[in-house]
Amino acid sequence: MKAFGFLSFGHYGPVPGSRVRTAGDMLRQTVELAEGADEIGVNGAYVRVHHFARQAASPVPLLTAMAARTKRIEVGTGVIDMRYENPLYLAEELAALDLLADQRIAIGISRGSPETALRGYEAFGYGGSDDPRGADLARKKFDTFMRAIDGEPVVDSDPQMAPPGRLAIEPRSPGLRDRIWWGAGSRDSAEQVGRQGVNLMSSTLLTEATGQPFHVLQREQIDRYREAYREAGHTGSPRVSVSRSVFPIVSAEDEAYFGLRSRENMDQVGIIDGFRSTFGKTYADAPDRLIEQLKADEAVMSADTLMLTIPNQLGVAYCTSILESFAKYVAPSLGWKSNAEGAVRGHDL
Repeated sequence: MKAFGFLSFGHYGPVPGSRVRTAGDMLRQTVELAEGADEIGVNGAYVRVHHFARQAASPVPLLTAMAARTKRIEVGTGVIDMRYENPLYLAEELAALDLLADQRIAIGISRGSPETALRGYEAFGYGGSDDPRGADLARKKFDTFMRAIDGEPVVDSDPQMAPPGRLAIEPRSPGLRDRIWWGAGSRDSAEQVGRQGVNLMSSTLLTEATGQPFHVLQREQIDRYREAYREAGHTGSPRVSVSRSVFPIVSAEDEAYFGLRSRENMDQVGIIDGFRSTFGKTYADAPDRLIEQLKADEAVMSADTLMLTIPNQLGVAYCTSILESFAKYVAPSLGWKSNAEGAVRGHDL
């Protein structure tokens, strides 16, 4: 592990005890948390994207505000659901964001998580999928998106307005491909990501269960991704991120929120989206114990970036304290370098 960031689900609503009552609260507080994290030296500020739910949904305006109010931290998503996107418009938006943010973006894209809406992407005007989950639609649109950000012409010019030929989208941001990630939920999908040559984003859920501990299964996913990346002839240092729920317990408030119940939790196996899946456990303990546990987590130590899922409903001050405690008491022992030391690089293959 070289770097860590926070991953916010962006929950909001009039729930007892929540400090995030409205969408406006959520948006403003996410920007404020990014500012605080930037000052601490945290490397990344990432947001989930969910439609038809009281969560963050349209990430580009939010990421633009976060980038404008910070200096070093990278801003990104985990993940944009490609089923809901116009690939050419997304290419324009992300190129503009990348330029405004001085190339400080890390954009995770995928088919997305199960949504509250049934085939909700069709309400956005995107049909034609033969897969009830829309995976084929997401992949097709992602291929179009990648060609667009690489500058491939996509439309004929109007001879009355421009010289004959074909036109590419504008603006374009040099090297944007290197800041695009795909969220893979299995070992096979990770191999596909490696062959395509983009970065790998993996969460605390894998849509398969082999009886192995979650972190071992995820480490195999990472290894297969890197091997596929290498065999496809790609060069460089591809990025890999994993997410975990990690809470250093250093105060009575931490103990009240994440004490005994979190200490005793384990990996779980269940059914999600029709797949028998493995869910990673929560880490909550004293810092010295957390260091031991995370060093034993093969996937955390294999990845270059760890995303800490934060309980954003508890407010900016408390979420900032989680990041401060992790940065002060845990992260240095895992190999962390602060954002003041420059942009994060993946492991050399």
